[in-house]
Amino acid sequence: MRHGLRVLVGAMAATLVLTGCNSGDSGGDGAAGEPAKLTFAIASAVIGPKEEVAAFAVAKELGYYAEEKLTVETINTDGSVAALQAVASGSGSVTAADSGSILGAVEKNVPVKAVGGLVQNWPWVIAVKPDSTITGGADLKGKKIGVISLASGSAPYARAFVRAAGLDPEKDVELLPVGVGAPAAAALNGGQVDMLALYTQAYTVIENAGTTLKYLPNPDSLTGIRSLSWAVSSRNENSDVNTRFLRASYKAMLFSAKNPEAAMRIGYKVFPQILAGQSVESRLAADTASLQAWLKTATPATGTPEDFPAWGAISDQEWAKTQAYTKEAGQITGEVELSKVWDPSLLAGANEFDKAAVLQQAASYTAK
Repeated sequence: MRHGLRVLVGAMAATLVLTGCNSGDSGGDGAAGEPAKLTFAIASAVIGPKEEVAAFAVAKELGYYAEEKLTVETINTDGSVAALQAVASGSGSVTAADSGSILGAVEKNVPVKAVGGLVQNWPWVIAVKPDSTITGGADLKGKKIGVISLASGSAPYARAFVRAAGLDPEKDVELLPVGVGAPAAAALNGGQVDMLALYTQAYTVIENAGTTLKYLPNPDSLTGIRSLSWAVSSRNENSDVNTRFLRASYKAMLFSAKNPEAAMRIGYKVFPQILAGQSVESRLAADTASLQAWLKTATPATGTPEDFPAWGAISDQEWAKTQAYTKEAGQITGEVELSKVWDPSLLAGANEFDKAAVLQQAASYTAK
C-alpha cells in the first residue's frame, strides 16, 4: 500500500515537470485588490456537509467572495493527493488537503505549501459493528479495513493505527477503498470489511441513515495531530489573492459555526446533489447535525463563535507531532523543513474582518 502511495506522489512530480506547473489563478494580474478567478479543488465528491458547505457554499452565497473580488469555482478530486496534484499542476488554485499529504508532496518536491489550518482537532477514528469482537489494536491482525480511498488521509491514518498496535500494515491487514456514506456503510454491514477508518462527520452521516457503530479508542500517539489545511501552489505566488480567499473562507466558517442550520440550507442551494432527490425538510435535521460534527473538528477547541481566537494558526509543536505521525504512516521518509511546507504569513490579513458583523448576519439570517 505504501509503495502505491509513493508511486502516485512520484507520478505527481513527473506530471508537474511536463505541465510546467501553471498558476492556479485564471484571472487577474496579481495586483492587490484586483479581480481574480480561483478553482477550489475539493478532495472528494460532494455528498455530505463539510468544508464545501461551511466554507465554500456560504462564502459564495453570502457574497464573501464577491466582496474580495473573487470568482471561485470547484472541481472534485479523489482524495488529498489528487487535490494537491490539481493545485500543483494548475488545474486547481487551492485545496483543503490532509496535512500529511502536503508534507509528503513537499518531500517529493511537488510545489505546494500550507497557508492556513482548517481541521484542527483530530477527526479520524476506527469504527466497527456493535457486535464485533474487535475491541482494540491487538485484534486487527488479518482484518480488512475500509478506507475512503488509497489517496485520502484515511489510508495513512489506518496504517498508523495498525503500527501503533505493533503490527505491519503491509502484511497484517488489508486496506480496501469503500468511499464514504452509503457505500462505506454497505461494505461494513455486508462484511466486505471488518472496520472503517473514517472521520467523525462521515460517521454521523452513516449513523443518521440507521447504522449503529462502535468506536475504537485512538492511541495516544494520534492526539494533537493536524488534519486538513489550506494549500496553494508554492510557484507563481499571489499572496494577496490567497489572503482574500482565506479571509472569505474563515468568515464563512464563523457564520457556519454560529448558525449551522442556515449554512446547511445554503449548502443545499449551492450543492443540491447533497439532497439526493429528497426534500430539504426531510434531511435538514440530520445534515445539520452532521455539519455540526464536522465544525467541531474545524473550529478552535475552546470557546464559542463569539470569542473564537484567530483562525488558521498551526504551532511548531503541532507541526512536529504531525510530522512524526506522517512518518509513522509512511507518507514521508524524514523530517521536512517547516519553512518549505508552512507559510503562516497570510493569516494576519486573513483574520482582518469584522467578526461582530458576521455573527450578527448569522444570528439574523433568513433563508430565501
